[in-house]
Amino acid sequence: MKREYVISRIEASQDGAPYVYVAISDPNDYRQGGEKQQNPFGSNMMACTSPEDLMKNLPKAMANMSRAMGGVGALTDSPTFKISMREYEDMGIKVGDKVTVEIKKSDNSGV
Repeated sequence: MKREYVISRIEASQDGAPYVYVAISDPNDYRQGGEKQQNPFGSNMMACTSPEDLMKNLPKAMANMSRAMGGVGALTDSPTFKISMREYEDMGIKVGDKVTVEIKKSDNSGV
């Protein structure tokens, strides 16, 4: 399988490790200058109409909060790749560049 994507975000590793996170988006969903429009309160916002609703949905809300604080790609469902700083520099990619991702089934089934 081979698909074309657009680089939507590039971020350095938060722990100072020599890695870069590269998030990609479908070209149809990508707008120059950023990713597709998102709800300002986040895609996982829930409406609660009563304290009972709040208590019933609290575990889900807490899970969404921990996901939101997870770093790169946490607020979007964009595929994210972790690449070494050397690979990043060799590729010379930037936000907005088109890239091709190819996935092949390995012939070596003994792994």
